[in-house]
Amino acid sequence: MQLPVSLGQMRIRLGDTEANFEQMSAWTREAAKQGSTLVLFPELWFSGYDLEHCQSYAARLGEGIFARLSKLARDCHIAIGGSVLESKGGNVYNTFHLFDSSGQCSAVYRKIHLFGPMQEDKWLAPGDQLELAQTPWGLAGLSICYDLRFPEVFRHYTLRGARLILLVAEWPISRIDHWQTLLRARAIENQVYIAACNCAGMTGGEKFGGCSAVIDPLGKVVIDGGSAQALLTAEIDLDLVEETRQRLPFFRDRRPDLYSLGNL
Repeated sequence: MQLPVSLGQMRIRLGDTEANFEQMSAWTREAAKQGSTLVLFPELWFSGYDLEHCQSYAARLGEGIFARLSKLARDCHIAIGGSVLESKGGNVYNTFHLFDSSGQCSAVYRKIHLFGPMQEDKWLAPGDQLELAQTPWGLAGLSICYDLRFPEVFRHYTLRGARLILLVAEWPISRIDHWQTLLRARAIENQVYIAACNCAGMTGGEKFGGCSAVIDPLGKVVIDGGSAQALLTAEIDLDLVEETRQRLPFFRDRRPDLYSLGNL
């Protein structure tokens, strides 16, 4: 199965939600014209890490930015993913939204690993579950930025049937070598596709690294965004997942009975 995917590697303007939405909307329309089934945008693409004012950007599901995204997906007939701030039960969450091409919110993932150096844990509440989205192209795992450092997340999704894992991020250029290494490692060790969208350029005094990428199940880089703002498009061949697992069937040699903490 062929899946055309676009990655909107944008420069996020801190706190300038309308400028960010305008950029995101233009690239969504362009991705749809290019024939993409799905377009991804970076972590907190709508506001950036202006967490001190997170309450003013956050919306409840079905309202505010979520309603606008629903309409955009429906109008452009394309699935849209990314993360924005969500208000729920008196808390604010860093939430990965996935809208399908009819404008329905098909999956929501609230970031479970909060990144202390950017004070996420001061302003935001952590999610309490992983999210495996049922999509027209199969099961897809949702993840956000810091999750990349936790291989358990990606193995969880893989063992439950994901052939594709989506990752959105604001990953700084100072650690971009970690980003590139871990993306390939997560793809290779799970024999899945990784579609990862990062932001690029200066945002609020921090320089972000770009290098959005699609990685195939053998660890090959299908596309890499480099360091500049860009809309990227790549073709994902989901049949390659099963072909890779048949050629290198290491999952059948796993010893989960020995992996528990009690055996370490």
